[in-house]
Amino acid sequence: MTFTELSNKIFEESVLDYHKTDNVDAPIKNPYKEKSIEFYLYLKNWIDTVQWHLEDIIRDPNINPVDALALKRRIDKSNQDRTDLVELIDSYFWDKYHNVKAAADASINTESPAWAIDRLSILHLKIFHMNAEVIRTDVSDAHKSQCQTKLNVLLEQKKDLSMAIDQLLADFEAGKKVMKVYKQMKMYNDPELNPVLYGQK
Repeated sequence: MTFTELSNKIFEESVLDYHKTDNVDAPIKNPYKEKSIEFYLYLKNWIDTVQWHLEDIIRDPNINPVDALALKRRIDKSNQDRTDLVELIDSYFWDKYHNVKAAADASINTESPAWAIDRLSILHLKIFHMNAEVIRTDVSDAHKSQCQTKLNVLLEQKKDLSMAIDQLLADFEAGKKVMKVYKQMKMYNDPELNPVLYGQK
């Protein structure tokens, strides 16, 4: 099983598990061994799935402003959790590949493996929700046809992205690419780096 075959299986499982309740406050029941890569992949997609629905909720034009602010803060925290988890998954790849002897002409990829995995996780959500639009019974045939066209593109994108990720990992293993990871270094949540926060001291 390739890494993306494993990832796709777990992401699909997580999305389906979430939608058993479709509740942003539902407790996560991660079925995988704690601290395993499978555990982190499931957790990654669960965070993405909850945030997807928080983003839906906050766009309600009738939302109470106080509730909207609380949701915005929750989404900010979710974004930070997501970034932290991506960097943790990259640590898994770093441990696996950083000692591989690189070829003289080895190149560096434009993004780390875990950020590509992040995009794959989000694709699973797009596919799930676009498919939900295709099978709706309260919309026109034109709506369903448009959504089917979009769904076909998303499925092709998932196939292509999966192939590209597996090729990237193979290139790391063969020394054709150099494993190099940069932290995101987000500043807005850091009280030492956000001028609005440190200006209040």
